[in-house]
Amino acid sequence: MESFLLILELAGTMAFSAAGAMTGLRKNMDVFGVCILGLTTAVGGGVIRDVILGSTPPATFQDPIYAIVAIVTALVLFSPQIRRLLMHDHVLFDKVLFWMDAAGLGIFTVMGIRAAYTHMSRPGLFLLVFVGVVTGAGGGVLRDVMAGNTPYIFIKHVYASASLAGALLCGLLWHCAGETISILTGMAAVVLIRALSAHYRWNLPRAHEIP
Repeated sequence: MESFLLILELAGTMAFSAAGAMTGLRKNMDVFGVCILGLTTAVGGGVIRDVILGSTPPATFQDPIYAIVAIVTALVLFSPQIRRLLMHDHVLFDKVLFWMDAAGLGIFTVMGIRAAYTHMSRPGLFLLVFVGVVTGAGGGVLRDVMAGNTPYIFIKHVYASASLAGALLCGLLWHCAGETISILTGMAAVVLIRALSAHYRWNLPRAHEIP
């Protein structure tokens, strides 16, 4: 189980790093900027989570594997061959960015909940959901602020709401279905909701749409 969770976390790190690096590419940043956005997106939510849970120094600074994976992923995307492929095919670029972001959101939402259970004996549902959403969406918020964009969670489809739904489902299932089923179900729910919201163009009401 521990090996599976490590692979899951590394996959989420790669996915979020790719999403951050691609934002840097779109902004025409240099290699340092692309790597910083990739790193921040990949580990930012986890750092905020660990501070909330009182786990210091955060896991990112105790084990460099996550930072290394994030930076290597960003460097791969910055390589001339990959960069040309992505930047000259906008449809491919948008699809890769979407699925990397959705995968990272799903994985880190449920891993945030697992971290809460690891550091606390009986965490409440509110804490579980809050920590899950912060872990899933926190890195993306930092990425967007650093890139000079309005945070993605406030303007694009159903994003934080998907993380919220997946975290709630994972938290509710934890004791009755077990850790593995809860993690897989919550993660799948996040990705599915993101995919459906993008396909059907679901959005929460915006200020200008309310009379």
